[in-house]
Amino acid sequence: MKHTETFHPALRAIHWLMAAAIMTMLFIGVAMVATVSSLHSLLVAIHKPLGLMILLLVVVRLWLRFTTAKPALPSTLSNGQKALAHLSHWALYAMMLAQPLIGWAMLSAAGYPVNLGSSLLLPPITPISNDLYAWLRPLHTWVALALFVTVMLHLAAALFHALILRDGVFRSMTGRRKRPEAP
Repeated sequence: MKHTETFHPALRAIHWLMAAAIMTMLFIGVAMVATVSSLHSLLVAIHKPLGLMILLLVVVRLWLRFTTAKPALPSTLSNGQKALAHLSHWALYAMMLAQPLIGWAMLSAAGYPVNLGSSLLLPPITPISNDLYAWLRPLHTWVALALFVTVMLHLAAALFHALILRDGVFRSMTGRRKRPEAP
């Protein structure tokens, strides 16, 4: 596949939409488990469809990732740094896929319906099982924490590339073209 200076515009748009959705989802998740107020129902009502949206977006994002040209990492990065960058991206993709599926499975195991609005009910993806629920509930929390840490490391690396190295890595996801050098 050919390389380009920036990622495909649709891939960039999904990246930033997912960044906002994932951060929102993580904070809603924390608020959900920290409150017993009347807000809990509202947070749950936002959490479920947002999780499904993230799941659908990551599938589209992966399809775009495999079917569109992508910028090469700078030659100034060592092979180890390049390997770490690829590993961290695949870890993010894995968690972005796993987390909503774990949540859906957790709700299914608990016997709770996964409804999106008043008319759309998703089928359960696991049988009702207290043992399975007891295993999935903490897994959902641990994957959320791992996702949060990985997102924060990703953000730190992006800012390092943007502000310190200025090597075009951050620019490849913003879509801004490289400015010509002044004479």
